Amino acid sequence: MTKKLKIENDPGLAQFTIERADDAILWHDCDARIQHANPAACDLLGYSREELVRLTIQDINPNSTPKSWAKFWKELQKKKVLVFEDDHRTRDGRIIPFETKVNFIAFKGREYAVAFSRDISERRRIEEEKSRAYKEICRLREQLEMENEYLQEEVLELQTFGDFVGKSPALQNILRQIKMVAPTDASVLITGESGTGKELIAHEMHTRSDRNARRMIRVNCASIPRELYESEFFGHVKGAFTGAVKDRAGRFELAHQGTLFLDEVGEIPLDLQSKLLRVLQEGTFERVGDEKTRNTDVRIIAATNRDLKREVEEGRFREDLYYRLNVFPIEVPPLRKRKEDIPLLAAHFLELSAKKLNRPQPKLSQSNMNQLQAYDWPGNVRELQNVIERAIITSRSDKLRFDLPAGKASREAPSPNRAENDAGGKPRIRTFEEIKQLDRNNILAALEQTGGKVFGTGGAAELLDTRPTTLASSIKRLGLKKELQ
Repeated sequence: MTKKLKIENDPGLAQFTIERADDAILWHDCDARIQHANPAACDLLGYSREELVRLTIQDINPNSTPKSWAKFWKELQKKKVLVFEDDHRTRDGRIIPFETKVNFIAFKGREYAVAFSRDISERRRIEEEKSRAYKEICRLREQLEMENEYLQEEVLELQTFGDFVGKSPALQNILRQIKMVAPTDASVLITGESGTGKELIAHEMHTRSDRNARRMIRVNCASIPRELYESEFFGHVKGAFTGAVKDRAGRFELAHQGTLFLDEVGEIPLDLQSKLLRVLQEGTFERVGDEKTRNTDVRIIAATNRDLKREVEEGRFREDLYYRLNVFPIEVPPLRKRKEDIPLLAAHFLELSAKKLNRPQPKLSQSNMNQLQAYDWPGNVRELQNVIERAIITSRSDKLRFDLPAGKASREAPSPNRAENDAGGKPRIRTFEEIKQLDRNNILAALEQTGGKVFGTGGAAELLDTRPTTLASSIKRLGLKKELQ
């Protein structure tokens, strides 16, 4: 039978094992004085054995103090074995993380501890990389959640403005301006009445810019409650105010390296404009309730339906902020000043609305177009889209009838009341013969314009918005056939 070898009965073998061990082994007494160190401990810590035995644990452990040592020794006496992670300081000042197992030993009336330590620098590095990766994943997930939330808001609010449908000189001028300024980082201020398509212009500039790999983040400054402006712009940390149940990134943070579109910028309260100016000038901000300063790199596009220059003169808008935003101004003309775009826009919206509502697409008659071009359009392109969509819903046949508000005739058209009133301002009474003559002249004008064509697309019946058979009967009744020959 082979005799079992017992190391504890062979001091020479035990000493050999300690000397050749890969782990750093330190003996120390109850007063933390180092009594013995193996070569691995000397190599890791950078000391000779003679130097180490003149030191205490506090000399090589930056976290150990007399108070913490007393607590440690009391716990070791009780449990006999302790396993923990701690740091050690090398002779040249480097900090090395160790995993240590300490054994309590009572020998010849004295108490000692034997510590077996292993360098876990590589493991710590991997753990820290995993931790950083996890934090980055959490940050990206939070950002994606926020961007998704903002995107849903934009889907609800964003209107389609025809993707620059039109051929008017005014629209062509805007397209030239977009092409000119989009590749730069210059701040742009888009002015114009509500519904003219200012946001579409902002999107087009972002798409044509070098920042188009990142999203354009929109802030509707008119819809933000006053007490939430800072949180909306700069974000907040959990507990910053009632209702702040978690950290939230602001729009400047979300728009980093992209474009921030400040819609209705003239609605920002005066006392908050200075904070906006600071982030535009310095590119830094703090979340509400946080002391950490963050950096942001955004391109600013602002839009307003207000006269900001007048707002500055009347003290409602900061002059320095106005000039910061108004580096490159773009003015969007109202629809009434580019009526040549109405036919193309109307046809475009007709197709979109019919598909959206799953309805057959009706035809736009010349009478329809005359009505659209005679209207003043105070709501501009947005109103035009809504009017056409409403007409598709309410129409019971393939003919469109537009429900346009009364009293909104074109500012460029003369008032019909002037022609219809007499010298005293009272409504003029016409005789039946006069009415018959007006009807006759009106039909003749329509026939002349259509080259005598009555039926079909582009015919006089379509122009007069009546049935072709009804028009044919009127022509016969009024005796106009001879005049047409």
